[in-house]
Amino acid sequence: MLFRQISDPNLAQYAYLIGCQRTMEAVLIDPERDIDRYIELAKDEGLHITAVTETHIHADFLSGARELAERTGAKLHLSDEGDADWKYQWLKSGNYDATLIHHGDRFAVGNIELEVLHTPGHTPEHVSFLIIDHGSGMTEPMGLISGDFVFVGDLGRPDLLESAAGVKGAMTPSAKQLYRSVQSFLKLPDFLQVWPAHGAGSACGKALGAVPTSTVGYERIANSAIKAASRGEDFFVKAILDGQPEPPLYFARMKRLNKEGVPLLGELPMPWPVSLEEVAELSSEPDSIVIDTRLDRTAFMRGHVRGSLYAPLDRSFPTVTGSYLLPEQRIYLVAEEDQLDDAVRELVRIGLDKIEGFISPRELDEASGLVATEVIDFEQLRQVSDALTLDVRGAAEYAQGHIPSALNIAHTRLLDRLDEVPANRELFVYCLTGARAAAASAMLEHHGFKTTYVDDDFANWQTAEAATTAGC
Repeated sequence: MLFRQISDPNLAQYAYLIGCQRTMEAVLIDPERDIDRYIELAKDEGLHITAVTETHIHADFLSGARELAERTGAKLHLSDEGDADWKYQWLKSGNYDATLIHHGDRFAVGNIELEVLHTPGHTPEHVSFLIIDHGSGMTEPMGLISGDFVFVGDLGRPDLLESAAGVKGAMTPSAKQLYRSVQSFLKLPDFLQVWPAHGAGSACGKALGAVPTSTVGYERIANSAIKAASRGEDFFVKAILDGQPEPPLYFARMKRLNKEGVPLLGELPMPWPVSLEEVAELSSEPDSIVIDTRLDRTAFMRGHVRGSLYAPLDRSFPTVTGSYLLPEQRIYLVAEEDQLDDAVRELVRIGLDKIEGFISPRELDEASGLVATEVIDFEQLRQVSDALTLDVRGAAEYAQGHIPSALNIAHTRLLDRLDEVPANRELFVYCLTGARAAAASAMLEHHGFKTTYVDDDFANWQTAEAATTAGC
């Protein structure tokens, strides 16, 4: 058996290529939309992808299952579990070689067998797969593709149907489903490996570990969410729902498109070089947006194209762009040419396909006509009387300590709540370390708000406050 875990570090997502080295057939599990890299990997290993499956209808990226079926003719194996609202509607739109799978079903790729387990909670239709390598003479499974059910150190959050997709009243019943799924998981043998769909940094859980794989036995003793289930259903439901971070705005769109049909991508977009003058002119058009991807936020604040968004090309890039952009907007990147492939892939994975042009950051270094954002630290903020502060951390972080009277809107939900932000006041925007506040400040300026960015660690505010209180 050939086994490859394929990582997307920015989305903290894992796809899996599992192949039979006797028949040279392979199954691909939970692929993202830019499928060329999977096809190339399979080719390098001498394999042909003959089957595609996924654990559930994803919320954090666009699935590549349809794209693979269209391009390669691979057979689809997709869940038919759950209620009528969460079925793969796009299967009706084409003549796909597809099988709808249920709990207890089995299908094979060469000498590799996959057994389907219905593991609802994260979503109603969620399934996991036991992997059995008959080619090695085994009849027992060696591991579990757990999807967004069991992570290393955590469980998939059960609130997303309500908090992201807008299905009111769904989170508590989903948490109860997850509790029952955990009881089934605990009946599996300790030796089974656990291969999750996400790692640390994913918004599909709240405490995911950075180790890419685990075992049932280790999760039994080390997974805090599973240990909460040992204290009964009521305790588990409260614990699993408490403190879940606000989901990025784009999650609802991903859910809908993955259910109704992801638009076929074909070739990746190829942005063309544009001049600074063109970018400056385009940035004023309502259907165009400039994304500045420089890692140095100080450089961005010192000078950037008017109206541009700040989304550093790091692990925050999909979250920022997915929360701040609309799919109909034409995108122009401030990025080096050798960064374009990474940036384009991250954008199309969340359905931002209209990537038209790019300009090198070097062209901004000595340019005139750029705009700057005012930057202060917390010590300077303390000298501003009657400052209107905007805390763009999550609600759970805010509850643990914040500037008195600060307005709290998580930056991943800010675009949807701009009407709650006073338009006639200067805003002082802060977060924990300054990273999220940098992106939020640029987005607010894009929408016409007067903004001052607080580039500082919140711990410095807390230290100063404690000293002031002690001196009273």
